[in-house]
Amino acid sequence: MSAAATIILAFSMSMDAFAASLAKGAMLNRPRFSEALRTGAIFGVVEAITPLIGWAGGIAAAAWINEVDHWMAFVILGLLGARMVFKAIWYKSDEPAPSRHSLGMLLVTAVATSLDAMAVGVSLAFLNVDILTTAAAIGFATFLMATIGTVAGRWIGPVFGRGAEALGGVCLIGIGAKILFDHLGAA
Repeated sequence: MSAAATIILAFSMSMDAFAASLAKGAMLNRPRFSEALRTGAIFGVVEAITPLIGWAGGIAAAAWINEVDHWMAFVILGLLGARMVFKAIWYKSDEPAPSRHSLGMLLVTAVATSLDAMAVGVSLAFLNVDILTTAAAIGFATFLMATIGTVAGRWIGPVFGRGAEALGGVCLIGIGAKILFDHLGAA
């Protein structure tokens, strides 16, 4: 695979993480840049690992991974998004928004947005690619995009308030639905 193709693949794989981190950043109360870097690092590492898992699974697991990855992403992102919408609309609290997300919440979101990278890893097993370089490129692009998304969410959150959190939830549901429909449409 050429360097240009690797870069295009890496940034296309990072778009879901960008949207999710934008929503996550909007939910926080003025997140610091260190929180954006933390979010980017978590998303980037997970996104780099999943194509390696898919590649290692290769041909033997290809049918199983392709059968369930889109459903898993749809359910996880749908539940996370619904939780965000519910919290924005019905949850009233005098407590300020957190300045940081829990590690568990970031990991769940990162895994959900990177399941398609596992399927890409399976397809890369059939091509003559340097999987370590490709996975590193995907991880780095995702780190950049998730960091940028969290920083951008910092400015979106205060402007739109609870509406930004609800919109972020709707976006996560939309990402899950898009992943599901893309896979069902391709079948």
